[in-house]
Amino acid sequence: QDEDDSGDGEEDDDSGTDHFNTEKSGTQLQRCERHGGVNPGLPDTFQTSHLLFYERFKAYQDYMLGNLDSKMLIVILFTADYLEKVVEPCDWLALWSTNFFDVLVEVCDLDLKDLKACVKLVLPLQCETRGCELTEEAMKSLLEATQHRLPLQELLVVYEQSGDFDLTALALEHLRFFYTHIWRHWDEEDEDDDFDYFVRCVEPRLRLYYDILEDRVPLGLVAEYRSLLENCSHCFQKFSTLRRGLSSDSDTELDNVSMVEGLKLYDQLEAFKRKLHIIENPLLRYVLGYKGNASQQCVQSRGPRASGMKVVHVVTASCSTTQLQSLLSDRLLPLCPSEDTDIQFYRDPVSAVEACYQGDVVIVLPGIYSVSSSIFLPDSISVEGFGLPDEVVIEKKDQGDSFVESTGADVRLSNIKFIQHNAIEGIMCVRQGTLTMENCVLQCQTTGVIVRTSACLTMNRCDLYGSKGAGLEIYPGSVCSLVGNGIHHCKDGILIKDFANELDVMPSITMENNVIHNNEGYGVILVKSNNGEPHGAHQDRGDGPSGPTAEDQQKEGVTAPTDPTSSSSADVQPESAESSGGADCDTAAASGSKWRFIRQLSRNKETSCSRAVQDLMDHQIFVSIQGNQFRRNGMGDLGTFFY
Repeated sequence: QDEDDSGDGEEDDDSGTDHFNTEKSGTQLQRCERHGGVNPGLPDTFQTSHLLFYERFKAYQDYMLGNLDSKMLIVILFTADYLEKVVEPCDWLALWSTNFFDVLVEVCDLDLKDLKACVKLVLPLQCETRGCELTEEAMKSLLEATQHRLPLQELLVVYEQSGDFDLTALALEHLRFFYTHIWRHWDEEDEDDDFDYFVRCVEPRLRLYYDILEDRVPLGLVAEYRSLLENCSHCFQKFSTLRRGLSSDSDTELDNVSMVEGLKLYDQLEAFKRKLHIIENPLLRYVLGYKGNASQQCVQSRGPRASGMKVVHVVTASCSTTQLQSLLSDRLLPLCPSEDTDIQFYRDPVSAVEACYQGDVVIVLPGIYSVSSSIFLPDSISVEGFGLPDEVVIEKKDQGDSFVESTGADVRLSNIKFIQHNAIEGIMCVRQGTLTMENCVLQCQTTGVIVRTSACLTMNRCDLYGSKGAGLEIYPGSVCSLVGNGIHHCKDGILIKDFANELDVMPSITMENNVIHNNEGYGVILVKSNNGEPHGAHQDRGDGPSGPTAEDQQKEGVTAPTDPTSSSSADVQPESAESSGGADCDTAAASGSKWRFIRQLSRNKETSCSRAVQDLMDHQIFVSIQGNQFRRNGMGDLGTFFY
């Protein structure tokens, strides 16, 4: 019985941090030691900046902001109520910390309605300045100008080993973090009656903060997000200033002009907010992605050599006499028929690729090559493994935005196995130009192959697996030819971003003789803009069990089928893809977002073509689709995501 009670207690302790229990040893915070300061006598403070995601999440959800709308006054009232319960009312020391100085003060009282503290200066003066000089008289004058009332966010609680002020330090950290990383001035402008501030704003922004902190967001997207925040803040300030200057009962020409300008600013502000919402929402960030990433295209094409000479770059750590003879007879002599070709040797593939000019060939001998940096392919070159893909392995272990980035006009990869670790944006990213892959193996860990707008990918007889996102992401305006590939054991097989309503160019895709199987989600999923018209999913034809109902399992607000089946496809021409079934559509709301997730299932048809293939042919993005097989995909063969 004692053991059972002990086990139950351990489970209870794991449920989260109790911010009101001061007796638990886990609430004791660490000391934040000051290093390199001008004033070594300035006291240390509590270390609160390294809190985990779940600690901040629980504090905001359970104690501060649960079930709130975004009105500023209500946010302040609920925050003040939380602070009143946990913050010591007086008689504690803190550092008043600004961009220019740190000064030791004593808190005498709290004004939680305005989120401020009444303080007095600790004498003799203890301070540390940055780029300015500060005397005792100047500091007294500064405090008098503020009426000795300082924002609580600017106070860092002085470290006390007793633990009496742990909760005070934690509460001020949560307050400081909220107004620095969560709250936006335009949040209170939302007029949605069903607005849930925690779900709509706090949770996604908190998750994004930690995703950025843990290098799970591409650097280009981080830069775009920060730029959008700055532009949105500037636009909101201009709009607010203009709105305050308008008179409600005036009809002057000046007011009319200001009204027109205000409407333009409002439209700009809403556009910025929509873009921020896409990046902040993990699901939308994944399915919609982002278009700009020019900062990563730092490697420029070198073009052809001035001498016109072609070079064959051989990569090997070591090789036997037999391998060298085989290499010479099978590849080098056919590639070097004349004297204007040079042969160079390297120990790693990155060095070989970096030395390439247009038209060069890189031959990688069998071996496992570990690389620590991304591989950039800005020129039209060929990189081929001399052997089977499992014998020629290039593995990246260090973190980075991508593993292989191709921007060359005609890049070719063959007979190589790529193993990805920790790359954020994909094992292979085709940003522009054309990439042809043949007989390659792509072992993903995070995301798979990404084909950006205006890029072209030809992928033949390749094996792709292990992606935590989609195995293949296809952007609008791209061209993809997929023949004889295996795409399996990914989150989704192929994710097609069809923004035809937003961009005039749709992706152009050829799919022939591929096997798409054992993916957690869908075999193929399309992302489309919801233009307000009703969308439906075709029902299966023929006998057999009916599709799932609205009572299917739900996960994170998305309804999904629970009994997937397999299917195979025969040759289908566009004219045979006529819809003849009824509608089987489930609509699910997730986190207040107004989008629909339409799921479609295919069943085994011994005498007819796959329903999924016929549905795919309904979309103009497919040039040809035939001979493909869909097997055991968790949520079905085809799904459509409307945003």
